[in-house]
Amino acid sequence: MAKICLCLTGKTIKRNLEILNKYRKFTDMAELRVDCLDPDERLHIRRFPELAGIPVILTIRRDIDGGYFTGGEGARVKLLANGLAYANADSRLNFAYVDIEEDFQVPSLEEAARTFGTRIIRSCHILNDLIEDIPAKMKSMRHAGDEIVKMAVSVKSTRDVKRVFQASKSFTGQDKIMVCMGHYGIYSRILAERFGSFLTYTSALSENTAIGAPGQMDVRELAELYRFRKITKKTKVYGVVGNPLKASVSPWFFNTVFALENNDAVYVPFPVNSIRDFFVIAKGLDVQGLSITVPFKEAVLPELSRNSEVVGSVGACNTIHRTNEGWYGDNTDCAGFSASLLEFLGRKNLKFKKVTIIGAGGVSRAVASEIFRMGGKAIVLNRTVHKARNIALKYNFRWGGLDENGIEMMSKYSDVIIQTSSVGMEGYEADDPLELYSFTGKEAVMDLIYTPAETPFLKRAAAAGCRTINGFDMVIRQACMQYSNFFGKDIPQKNLLQINSLGANTWNKIRST
Repeated sequence: MAKICLCLTGKTIKRNLEILNKYRKFTDMAELRVDCLDPDERLHIRRFPELAGIPVILTIRRDIDGGYFTGGEGARVKLLANGLAYANADSRLNFAYVDIEEDFQVPSLEEAARTFGTRIIRSCHILNDLIEDIPAKMKSMRHAGDEIVKMAVSVKSTRDVKRVFQASKSFTGQDKIMVCMGHYGIYSRILAERFGSFLTYTSALSENTAIGAPGQMDVRELAELYRFRKITKKTKVYGVVGNPLKASVSPWFFNTVFALENNDAVYVPFPVNSIRDFFVIAKGLDVQGLSITVPFKEAVLPELSRNSEVVGSVGACNTIHRTNEGWYGDNTDCAGFSASLLEFLGRKNLKFKKVTIIGAGGVSRAVASEIFRMGGKAIVLNRTVHKARNIALKYNFRWGGLDENGIEMMSKYSDVIIQTSSVGMEGYEADDPLELYSFTGKEAVMDLIYTPAETPFLKRAAAAGCRTINGFDMVIRQACMQYSNFFGKDIPQKNLLQINSLGANTWNKIRST
């Protein structure tokens, strides 16, 4: 089973021990990044394994490999020798591992390490373009049979992740460490077991010393929210596909539910830039179900074998699960949105209500469908007018741009204003999509974004005296429906009550760590 390795990047031995002791219960082993230590502190690394009390990796990463050591190789060899020198016959008091690069050639040092039970991690850091034949590279790196081969790859796309994943699957029969660094590689860290990796590197992100590799996760989040230590080859994998995903509440919601019901399942963020490449990875990871979010609610349709009537009607999908015939698609945005809106308004329908819909993406399609079903009249406004027109024509709604003409038209459709675009969402533009409109204070305003809890648009509406609501209630409602879609049953009421009691404040606290 893959282990959690806490990457220690403090400037002093004392500080690193403080961090280790604080997060010890979440950690299986540690990596001492000597290159991050102050120069004087580097002289005292020999005693660190004994002080740490858990297996420790000795690493002095060069700047050319993404580290902070800028001295010559001679100085680095002396530091490594100092860390491994005078090794104790009790291997527990020595460094359990030493990480040295593929081009490091000091046989005497390597032999000394092996003599006293220190295993060698032979690493390769690919920070720019991927090499053509990763498996061949891994095979050539291994200098001795007991070495662990490590590939740390800076991935720039879903296709890069796919290549690393496929390379790992073809390189079997021995311990290896596979790291996909960067935004697109986050799920390789959570699903290290499925990627065939011996360990996953983490940081204590709430500490000021966390300067590890790009994409490293917080050790506590990995251990508690994702229950990393319980992930095995039998664990069912679910997740959310989109880009970006920092604003998604879904991992918190589903993993909290799974923990409450002791379900052997994990829900993972899958940031992707190619839906087709991702489905190759999803098959290899044996993913069972997915939430689909911006910007793939329409792009996912060609990958589905079957879909629900709602998907066929709306033309957008936000939920898929695996069947014997392939992927089945559904849309829970519709019912989640309407239930949230009607409760907010205190109504059973939208008869005699005039509504403005801002945006023309997959969510807007679901919203327009529901406004029509509930008897409302609407105008769809979007920066790209033809996209607004395509949605509006289906329901005999009006349409326009987010310009003076569009704003003038919406004056007759301002009982309810619903913002469906990504403008204002964390990770997107922090703007107000309706800046030309002056609120009167009589409008009911709903922004389907929930991170941040108040967008500039929603703040301005509230300041004018409007009743407002963000999208947190809607996303929880539709997530409950996704759970039913995945598992063929409803979330137990007692678990749902606990989720609701935790609420948006808990999510925002978790998100900020």
